[in-house]
Formats: sequence, C-alpha cells, structure tokens
Amino acid sequence: MTAVTAATLVVAAGLVATTAPTAGAAVPAGFTDTLAIGGLTAPTAVSFAPDGKVFIAEKSGLVKVYDSLADTTATTFADLRPQTQDFWDRGLLGMAVDPQFPARPYVYVAYTYDAAPGGTHPRWGDQCPTPPGATDQGCVVTGRVSKLTMGAGGTATAEQPLVTDWCQQYPSHSIGTVVFGPDGGLYVGGGDGASFNFADYGQVGNPCADPPGAAGTNLTSPTARGGALRSQSIRRPAGEPVSLDGSIVRIDPDTGAGLPGNPFAAHADPNAKRIIAHGMRNQFRFAFRPGTDELWAGDVGWNTWEEVNRIADVNDATAENFGWPCYEGGGRQGGYDGANLDLCESLYTGAGQTAPYYAYNHSAKVVATDPCPTGGSSISGIAFESTSNYPAAYDGALFFSDSSRGCIWAMQTTAGQPDPAKLVPFVTGVNVPVQITTGPGGDLFYLALGAGQLRRVGYPTGNRAPTAVATATPQSGPAPLAVQFNGTGSTDPDVGDTLSYAWDLDGDGQYDDSTSPTPTRTYTSAATVAVGLRVSDQAGASGTTTVTVTVGTPVSQDPVPVIDSPTAPLNWVVGQNVPFSGHATDAQDGTLPASALSWKLSIQHCATSGGCHEHVVQNWTGVASGSFTAPDHEYPSYLDLTLTATDSSGRTTSTTTRLDPRTVNLTFTSNPSGLQLSVGGTAQATPFTRTVIVGSNNSISAPSPQPGPLGLGWRYRDWSDGGAQTHNITAPTAATTYQARYSLCLC
Repeated sequence: MTAVTAATLVVAAGLVATTAPTAGAAVPAGFTDTLAIGGLTAPTAVSFAPDGKVFIAEKSGLVKVYDSLADTTATTFADLRPQTQDFWDRGLLGMAVDPQFPARPYVYVAYTYDAAPGGTHPRWGDQCPTPPGATDQGCVVTGRVSKLTMGAGGTATAEQPLVTDWCQQYPSHSIGTVVFGPDGGLYVGGGDGASFNFADYGQVGNPCADPPGAAGTNLTSPTARGGALRSQSIRRPAGEPVSLDGSIVRIDPDTGAGLPGNPFAAHADPNAKRIIAHGMRNQFRFAFRPGTDELWAGDVGWNTWEEVNRIADVNDATAENFGWPCYEGGGRQGGYDGANLDLCESLYTGAGQTAPYYAYNHSAKVVATDPCPTGGSSISGIAFESTSNYPAAYDGALFFSDSSRGCIWAMQTTAGQPDPAKLVPFVTGVNVPVQITTGPGGDLFYLALGAGQLRRVGYPTGNRAPTAVATATPQSGPAPLAVQFNGTGSTDPDVGDTLSYAWDLDGDGQYDDSTSPTPTRTYTSAATVAVGLRVSDQAGASGTTTVTVTVGTPVSQDPVPVIDSPTAPLNWVVGQNVPFSGHATDAQDGTLPASALSWKLSIQHCATSGGCHEHVVQNWTGVASGSFTAPDHEYPSYLDLTLTATDSSGRTTSTTTRLDPRTVNLTFTSNPSGLQLSVGGTAQATPFTRTVIVGSNNSISAPSPQPGPLGLGWRYRDWSDGGAQTHNITAPTAATTYQARYSLCLC
C-alpha cells in the first residue's frame, strides 16, 4: 500500500481507455491460466452443477447459468436485485448447487437482504443516505439464505427463504459462503456486521438491539455485548438472543433448521441450534477438505492478521471459538482488550480461543520470494486440490487467495495434511480474486471480480501450445512509418518443437500478411493498427498476441469523458456532501447523452507499509451529475471517483479523479507517561500520535489496572476530555492532545 502522508492533499486525474479486461496473472511453469467465462459484471460466486451447468452469481443480485463451460451465452436464472442491497461490500456473495441436481433442482444463495431485522424489502436500495450515513449510524440490513427452485424452463420459479438474520449495522463483513458438506448439511457463514473503523461494541445507537440495552441506546463498557461482540453471542447469559453474526451454521437445506447433531441442538434459541463455530470477523470463504469432515475457513482480519481456521470435525460436540473480537491472529486484539469488555475478559481468563491453523501478517510476505504486495490483506478464497492432473507436489494442497494482494498460494502437504512450512505462490497478479474452487477435471477455477471473469488453471499434458511474443520498432511515429516486427521471442514449452509464424500486419483479423519471423511494413496513412501474430508448432497448437502501432495522429475511436467537478483541490472531511458532474464527447457520435455515462465511487484502503486495495462504495448509471457523502474510514485512505463513457459502438473510456481527505494529528499521553492506551484496533505505550481523517469516529480506551512501581499498580482516574474510560471521539479540525490520568493503587 502507498501511504498518503501529506496533511494538505490535492486532486489527481487520469484518463484510461478500457478494452475487454483480463486477469493478467502468472502461474508456475507448465501450468496455464485461461479464460473460462468472460463479460461478467462483478462476479462473486460460481458453482458447478453435476450435469455440467455453470451457475455464476453477480454482486448486484443476478444469477446467470451456462449450459457448460463451452456455452458463450448466459441465461438469467434468477433476478434477486429487488431484495439484494448491492452497496460497498454487501450484495449477493454466496451460492451452491444442490449436489443431487437436477433430481433436486435447487440452487442456494446467500445475500445481503435489503431489510432491517424483522422488516421487508426494499429498505434502502443500493445506497445509504445521510442521515443515517453508511459509516455513521449505518443503514441497518440483514443477511438471508434462500433456496431457489429451477422450473421446467431452466430458470428459478420460486424463492424459499431458509434463514434471515446476520444483523449488519455497517457496510462490510456481510453474508458470505454457502456450501454443502459431505453429510448433506448446508453450511453458511456471515460476518460480524460491525464497524471496521473503531472497536465496536454497540456504542453507536445499537440498532441491532444487542443486550443489555434496547435498540437506540448506546451500549457501554464493560457490559456491552453488541457490535463485533455479536460474534460471541452464543456466550451471552441465558435467555438473551443469539445472533448468527461471526458464526458458521449447519442447517437442513429444506427447512433452515439447525441439524440435530449440532453442538447446541438442545438450546432453546433456534439460532443457537444452528451454530457449529463462532468468534470470527468475516469468514468470507470456507471449504471442506476432501475425504474428511474438516471445514477450513479464511477469516478476514482487521489491522494485523489474516487467518486460516480449521474445524477438525463438524460432527463433534465442540463449537470452536476462534476468538474474534477478543483475539486477532494468535494474540489479544488490542482495541477490544483495552476496552475491558466482560465478554472478552472472561474469555481471556477462561477457555481462550481456538488458535488459527495458519495466520499471516499484513506487513509480511506469505512467501518470501512471491511478487505479491504487502500491507492491505483480505483472505478471500479457500479450496483443496482433488482429482486434478497437477504434479504430485500439489496432491491435497490447500489453496487460498487474497483479494487485496491479488494472489493465490498453495499450501502443500506433509503426510497428507496442509503444511504451513510448504507454501508456494500459485497464481499471482490476479484482478481481485473473490472465490476459488475446483471444477471440471479437478482444475482450480477462480473468479476475478475486477476483470469480470471466471478463469481456469490447468496443467496440460501431451503437446502444449506455444506462447506468442511480438515487438514493433518503432511502435509510433508520423506517416510514412516503416516498422520492423520481431516474433522470435515466442517460445514453446515442449523441447524440440519448431514454430511457424503468421502475421496480421494490417489489423483486419486475418493472419495472411507474412510468414516471416521478422517482417517489415510501411504504413502510409494515419491509423491505429492492432497487429497480430500467431505462432504454431508442428502439431498445430498455437498462441496469439497483438502489438499496437500508431501512425501519425489518428482520429480517436474512443469516447472522451471529462469530470467537470470537483475540479479544484478538494480535501474532504467525514460527512461532507460532495457534488459531482461530468460529460463526454465522441468523434463519431458527438456529445454523448447522460444515458451513456456511469459513475463509480470507491475508497482506496491503504496501509502505511504497502499498497492500497479498493472497496466500491456506490455506482450510478445514466446520470451526468449527482452527489455523495464522504464516508468515514481509517487513515491512510482516499476516494476514487470514476466516470465511464460508452459510445454507440460499445467502446468505453474511463477517467478517475483522486480525492484525498483532510487529516489531523491526535496525540495520546498518559500521566504517568509510558502506560498503554488503545486507539482503534491497536494498543501502544504513550506518548504517541495518530493521523486520522477530520470528522472520523475513533474509539479510545485506558486499560486499567496497569503495572506500577514496587508491586503497586496504576488505576485509571479520568480522561482530559471528560469521556468515560472507554469512549469514542470525533476527530476535530485542529491537532489535539488526549491524556489519560492514573493513580497509584494496591491492585
């Protein structure tokens, strides 16, 4: 991630002409990464049916079906957009086909239900107005798992909601995976629905009505049991409601009821009856290890750790508690530990957590030599090798992906068990992987959300296709332009194969202009030419590539979008209303109408030690202007506003304006100096300074007691701002110091 360090920041804009996106990923020698299905819009889940059909879910709420991987035309199987909230990280995120399909003609989906607890849709639509504000009071929604029935026409004819729960105040850590187990049970996971900016225990309105207060009351430490503590709700006092947030459940696929062998099957609460594991922040993806009853889950961390958690046996009487929010990785979570919350303190002195099977730090490489960036991290996929023709080193390997780093790794096995000491990069440079799974032939498939593609990683045997590489010298210049082409950099993975060359030098799509490996051509008129090279081996396997030659100054075929506002340097603060407007022209179509324009607002979440990753906040289509409310987020971060124009021929161009926040330094001290204070998700010895966005909401805590001299201790007395021992502050416009004062005690 690239840290944004200046206190006064400016707007930067860039213009990018877009073509069909590709994942642009790299795989180990001998493997191939090929396009299986393209042209998708924000794909989030894929499921292969036993009869060869391929079901793909899109974040908006559409479910598409293909007759096979060879089918190039999708049929809309179900349109759940009216009931799905597609906003920030919310949407249609999980899907599974019944393992007995089509005899049991059911498809199961997990999506953000656009309704408050106990309510009906639509509540908000694909937005969150201010008030209440997405990261302020929050637009409260729920999660839903439903069974869709396929009718005679091959499309869904009915939706049967199985479970509606997973209260979500804030716009991330929503619903996630739905998958069948070897026992025929349906397994579903959902995140904590809590704030990703501060230690959230229900202190901002408590709209999910978590105990001990009613909805609309701000919960306080140490008795609060809301916010992220919903992940520990199975540990609440008897008689209090149990939430499914932060848990994995096992349910009957026909009724949604908990299965009778579940750990809490005798509990009075129907939600408790469903839970088999809990204490997770956002267990977005999980999968069974083939041939076992082990369930492996990737849990997205907060500031420091990403986890791979293992449920050793889904049939036993143990409900694993992976510790969130009291733990992150293998240690206590500083922000929640510092808040002195009863649910965490009792865990620290009691059973503790089920430790992660494997965890990686946000600032560290997964594999020391991998090309993947560090900093931002979001574990986003779990799958196991099974029945593939991959080399023996990959037998039974655990694959996991990270959508922020854009990589997939393989954890190879020792004695049949995934071994953290045997990690290797598998696919690198992926355009936002959000699911990995095995499919036909046992190959690994992955969804690249940013590319709109389903891609397949194969290991071809026998004769393998060559790789075409072409260069042009010069690649641009005035007419007449004499260009020397060279295809001798092309390679074939099979030793001894010879290559033949076929060139498309005039860009007409036909490889009929030259068979030389190094042809020349003179271009006499202004044009942009996509020159193609096809190389073939003696067995007929081939590969292609293109190189663009620009002659003179040709008339652009692409539309030209322009963001008119904001134009001056803008340093937004949380809650600020930001209007935007733009237009587009096209050499062939003239001025494009508003219907040809679309907008995307995203937040780039950065880390001080690495790059940034994107969270799409909201999309607008068919408008030339609008406005948005600047959201709250941890710093460093910034906003990207993108305008895309599409002309009558379908060509698109995008331009992006970077909008940086106004920041302020907050200094934290203690009396005496050197004591530990918690700010947000981390604890630190005083004095220290944090840079935050003006108007942001920040949780602060003064842990007590702390060790003192001569066997004495330091007990919290008060904060300089008059707040409670654990409270939230809104970042002011000017630099401010907050001091926690302590007194000596026999404690």
